[in-house]
Amino acid sequence: MRTGSPYGSGSADIFQEEVVRSRKRSRWGVRTACVLGVLVAGVAGAQVKPSSKGASAKASSKTAFSPELVREKARALAGQGYKVPASNLPASYEQLSYDEYRDIRFRPDQSLWRKEGLPFQAQFFHPGFYYKEPVAVHVVRGKQVEDVPFSPELFSYGPLVKAGPLAKADGFAGLRLNHPINRPEHFDEVAVFLGASYFRSLGRGNVYGLSARGLAIDTALPSGEEFPSFREFWLEKPEAKSDRIVVHALLDSPSVTGAYRFVIIPGKSTVMEVEATLFARKAVKQLGIAPLTSMYLFGENNRGNYDDFRPEVHDSDGLFISMKNGEQLWRPLQNPARLNVASFQAESPRAFGLLQRDQSFANYEDLEARYELRPSVWVEPVGDWGKGAVQLVEIPTREEIHDNIVAAWVPEQPLTPGTERRFAYRLFWGFEPPRAPPGATVLSTRIAAGSTPKARRFVIDFSGGGAAGDAPAEAVITASRGQVLHPIAQRNTVTGGWRATFELLPDDSSAPIELRGFLKTGSETLTETWSYLWTP
Repeated sequence: MRTGSPYGSGSADIFQEEVVRSRKRSRWGVRTACVLGVLVAGVAGAQVKPSSKGASAKASSKTAFSPELVREKARALAGQGYKVPASNLPASYEQLSYDEYRDIRFRPDQSLWRKEGLPFQAQFFHPGFYYKEPVAVHVVRGKQVEDVPFSPELFSYGPLVKAGPLAKADGFAGLRLNHPINRPEHFDEVAVFLGASYFRSLGRGNVYGLSARGLAIDTALPSGEEFPSFREFWLEKPEAKSDRIVVHALLDSPSVTGAYRFVIIPGKSTVMEVEATLFARKAVKQLGIAPLTSMYLFGENNRGNYDDFRPEVHDSDGLFISMKNGEQLWRPLQNPARLNVASFQAESPRAFGLLQRDQSFANYEDLEARYELRPSVWVEPVGDWGKGAVQLVEIPTREEIHDNIVAAWVPEQPLTPGTERRFAYRLFWGFEPPRAPPGATVLSTRIAAGSTPKARRFVIDFSGGGAAGDAPAEAVITASRGQVLHPIAQRNTVTGGWRATFELLPDDSSAPIELRGFLKTGSETLTETWSYLWTP
């Protein structure tokens, strides 16, 4: 795996070594016990034509800025007791409804850097609704730091906002970054930071789907999950012809503080180079590094009893892991009847991610949500992450407004008070993974009745790939319990790929059964490894 950055001089430190809504079931609201970004309350983009107005910045410090300043601030904060940021929001804004909050819109003509004609623009989210705690925003011009103060003049207040314009606030709720990604004359949203440590991005032609987070703490543990928040942002002013923008962020929570640096490079696939330095206030049972959060309601493998005209409803259809030893694994997602937590031992993995491989409109038939346009997110670690596991959490849900899927890398080494750890990785947001797989990949998993009353039949379709030619292929299928019957591998002459079928005859236990399978010819492996949890 490469340890250096392929993205030019914009990389430093460790690297040097929509908007589409989903009807009234809009997915910008509450998700699985947490409030997620992105509640889009304004216009998705702004025309390139400069304006004489714009968000302004005021000088706040004569100290030269560097990423080390953010790290020092996080380190000092970790040595202090945790405090929830004070908020001066009036109660009328804390109690805004969803529709009222949406009626407050950032004015595109006030976008930061618009009047200067720069390749990136920044807009800000109004505090209120679920977003009560202030988020400070600064601009770095050269090495000079300037504040971006809140002003009601940056926003338009619609008729639903009975309280009228907010006179003052200690900060914003979050921010969005715009850049011409689909056509040169229009500034599209390319990244949004809003809610706790959540952020989203997309590649060319995508609409918003799954989210990433700065950090996950104690996900799915009985003690309850802790949600860190980005409290402060520093935006480096881009150059006139820059193809990237740099964002620094300060993370805070009762257990951990952190300093983050994002290099965001929009394109066919938008790349984020992320560096994170974490400082422990107290012991953490379980860290989740590079966490991804998505939604899976039903699909061809796990339709349940949904009375819905749509064949499938999900933002992602599987977890992908590329192991250090070269093995590639695909785990189709499920909406389980009860909480599922699976750990895949992955010492310093090459990559992992939540992918939306199914990109056919006919498999969703949703003209509003457009699930076939949702991006995949591929995580590529930089450097040696050491021992750990990729954890997949699947949470039962009956509605698509909830993000019920979480994937993250969990280090084996705990984070203890007074210690710090650094991680670096790249996030790729887009339709296609950054690197073509060496063999065939899983396209679909279907399950039906078997040849006997207790048996279940599995049909797994793979893409084309491998070098078997006309040689016969073998389906290698294993089960943690029960019997695997009649495994067959054959060419799919319609798609040009492969199909594997087998039957599972479970034993009398009601416990879930782990299944694994791949195709081979002789000693040559033709496909990635299919992994599935089947529950009787």
